[in-house]
Amino acid sequence: MSLFSTINPLFSLSGFFVGLLVGQTGMGGGSLMTPILVLLFGIHPATAVGTDLLYASVTKTAGTLVHGLNHTVDWQITGHLALGSVPATLATLAVISHYDFTGPTSGQIISLVLGTMLLLTALSLIFRQRFLTLLRPALARMPPQRAAHLTIATGALMGVLVTLSSVGAGALGMTSLLMLYPEVPMAVIVGSDIAHAVPLTLVAGIGHWWLGTVNWPLLFSLLTGSIPGIILGSYLAAHVPDYVLRPILAVTLCVVGGRMLF
Repeated sequence: MSLFSTINPLFSLSGFFVGLLVGQTGMGGGSLMTPILVLLFGIHPATAVGTDLLYASVTKTAGTLVHGLNHTVDWQITGHLALGSVPATLATLAVISHYDFTGPTSGQIISLVLGTMLLLTALSLIFRQRFLTLLRPALARMPPQRAAHLTIATGALMGVLVTLSSVGAGALGMTSLLMLYPEVPMAVIVGSDIAHAVPLTLVAGIGHWWLGTVNWPLLFSLLTGSIPGIILGSYLAAHVPDYVLRPILAVTLCVVGGRMLF
């Protein structure tokens, strides 16, 4: 049986929808795909996280190529994030490798972490402007070296959270970058965040593959939809503002996060 015969149109449609959103805003990857797999399709949380991580690495590679061609990636910011996230991801994988990551107990723990992360992501979307208004005056005077150190620390935190839940690289990373780099255009923040997600999710995804929590037919189905979705979304990113999508995404994440927790 060929790999193409295992394609599920519903998974592909879900991949296209999420890819389109990620390409435009840099958000919504793990925040939507992992809950969709768990709640709508009944996939075990560990398998959903592992598969989503590799799905994100391929999807965001396509988005990075488009943003790179559009000159909307700050590679220095991306490098600083990766300097923190990749070692943190490897350390997190080393810790969780000592536990049964596919059992029912781990599934409950992952759902708890995932639900909490979704609610935090929603809060970062809803109150982002307030955070920026309060902190930007102080952050604007921050020396570049201090901003670089905080970017590395942000990457490390994202490495832990994304490895455990596949959530955090988008909205939480975007909010942090907007505070640390208030003068950088929004399209460049989106592109840099997407570019950083490639090494982060690739390393975490390979680690989950090693742990046995990747469903390859599911991954292929998702990618057949997400790659054209993120290419289209990345082209639209420089022309379509995210202020309309952000409240809708925030409300959706609140509902889904609550459902994961309760």
